[in-house]
Amino acid sequence: MGDEGVGVHTANRLKEGDVPPGVDIVDGGTGGFHLLEYFETYDTVILVDATLDGNPNGTIRLIKPRFAADFPKAMSTHDIGLKDMVSALQLLGKMPDIRLFVVSIESLQQQGIELTADIEAVMPQLLDKVTTLAWDVYNASAIDNNGDLAFEREAAISVA
Repeated sequence: MGDEGVGVHTANRLKEGDVPPGVDIVDGGTGGFHLLEYFETYDTVILVDATLDGNPNGTIRLIKPRFAADFPKAMSTHDIGLKDMVSALQLLGKMPDIRLFVVSIESLQQQGIELTADIEAVMPQLLDKVTTLAWDVYNASAIDNNGDLAFEREAAISVA
């Protein structure tokens, strides 16, 4: 799994962190249609995945893909499944607000489950960015027009 498992490592660490109530942390495995339920249920979905995009190892970018073509061209092992799912959601008219944190990696590693030193070094920054975004989504939707708390199942953090 190595660096391409940055999403799994993120999920495991977020489970011990401070995320808002109503946020579910899901290990999306290899992505794909088994995640469709989460994408249909939540208004906002935050994804974390590795990408082979040629940027320096450990580069973190936040993108808001609205169409399958908006995903980076070289997402680790999940490229096809996520793009196909986005296309299906568009056809169903159930597209949530997707926020995708991509972490640039140098290559797919064939052995080992540990992150390389470069990726491990950016994990605190990545966790902070994901947690901050989750709280921002929560705070933006937490109060309805009457000033009552209205946050229910607003966000899922799904990692692939």
